[in-house]
Amino acid sequence: MQLLDGKKVSEEIKNEIASEVAQIKARGEKVPHLAAVLVGSNGASLTYVGSKVKTCEKIGFDSTLVSLPEETTEEELLAKIYELNNNDDIDGFIVQLPLPKHIDEQKVLNAVDPDKDVDGFHPENFGRMALELESFIPATPFGILQLLERNKIETKGKNVVVIGRSNIVGKPMSLLMSRKAYPGNATVTLTHSATQNIEEITREADIVITALGVPEFLKAEMIKEGAVIVDVGITRVADDTNAKGYVIKGDVAFNEVAEKASWITPVPGGVGPMTIAMLMKNTLIARERRAKKK
Repeated sequence: MQLLDGKKVSEEIKNEIASEVAQIKARGEKVPHLAAVLVGSNGASLTYVGSKVKTCEKIGFDSTLVSLPEETTEEELLAKIYELNNNDDIDGFIVQLPLPKHIDEQKVLNAVDPDKDVDGFHPENFGRMALELESFIPATPFGILQLLERNKIETKGKNVVVIGRSNIVGKPMSLLMSRKAYPGNATVTLTHSATQNIEEITREADIVITALGVPEFLKAEMIKEGAVIVDVGITRVADDTNAKGYVIKGDVAFNEVAEKASWITPVPGGVGPMTIAMLMKNTLIARERRAKKK
């Protein structure tokens, strides 16, 4: 068994980006600028946004954090997005999810300029990705592609099972793994809560990508010997023996599945660090595309 080490690969990618940013600076050009919009004070969201801002600093990007109170109305948030769309200094921005319940998430994501949509959540980017045209790939699926590619994992003709059909991971992952490219060219089965006999399907898989959010759902008896396992799940599970009062669990029963897998992502330290690295990569791409248009 070998680890698909997201920490290591994400550091490589961030170093490559930092080197490109240094060259941009040396030419006296504008460095990439990423903005993040945070509504309210959700603990996990604060942590995610904080690490994005720190990463920007580390690799030489400019960053802006737009922090809005929980009671911000949908209209006020849409006005802020309009402002960011029209701010020529900002290359890309994200709206941190989840949003407070009184705000329509889809309406907000639809309002983001597709050329600045570095999360890759706008319907235009999703559609272009599905048609294999130039687009922004959502950061988590983009990170998984990089993990597979940089570890030279063969995907052509392989059976890939994706567990979970979210618009952020499951659906885009199923499209990307079946595209005519590497990583891709696989035969993909997308499974979800209504799938019957899921164990029979996962046992046929050469590669399992699980993004379900159910701790330790995937057990050893559900996979075949030598399968590649990518665990996107990340759930806080209460644990009194831990100083923090909780432990982080993925969708995979790691210890038992690792005995049978050829490659497996750890949780934490697998897909998570890749998501932030690819958000930075998308911002660099956004800056380059905007520079070309000018």
